[in-house]
Amino acid sequence: METLSKLIRGTEGHPAHPPLTHATIGMFVLAAGLAVIGYAGGLGSAAGTGTWLALVGGLTVAVPTALTGFADWLTIEWGIPLWRTATLHMLAMVTGVCLFAAAAWLQWSGWRDGSVTTGGLVLTLAGLGALVGGGWLGGSLVFVHGMRVVEQEAEAVDLPALPRISTGGTQR
Repeated sequence: METLSKLIRGTEGHPAHPPLTHATIGMFVLAAGLAVIGYAGGLGSAAGTGTWLALVGGLTVAVPTALTGFADWLTIEWGIPLWRTATLHMLAMVTGVCLFAAAAWLQWSGWRDGSVTTGGLVLTLAGLGALVGGGWLGGSLVFVHGMRVVEQEAEAVDLPALPRISTGGTQR
């Protein structure tokens, strides 16, 4: 059971969820970029095909990303500020994935004929908006709340004083 937990949640100081988010975000950002370029007439038929492939790739990688994030969410004490932020993060990301899934469905005809559909473009950009908002909340889970951060003992280090840099104004 411990091996399964390490596979899903990662190890201390090395959670499984954050590295997976990079792949998911990359695929969805690629889909949005290709959709915009293709809708504007760039890249020919490759844009429509590439948009659909990037959406499907993002949706595929979103499955393990969501499972590892959900496993972390289950460990948080309910009702505390960390839990509220994590819940909002999860809702934003699920909304984004649903929008990307709808975009992939609407972009299917673009896969066949090499165009970017209006519905595919609009829902991909809406999904990107949810992804950015959810990513901002995800960052605050780590950098504000310290989720899954290993605490280190502070070591006294004797460093030389840094030189003052003059900006032309009065030094303090």
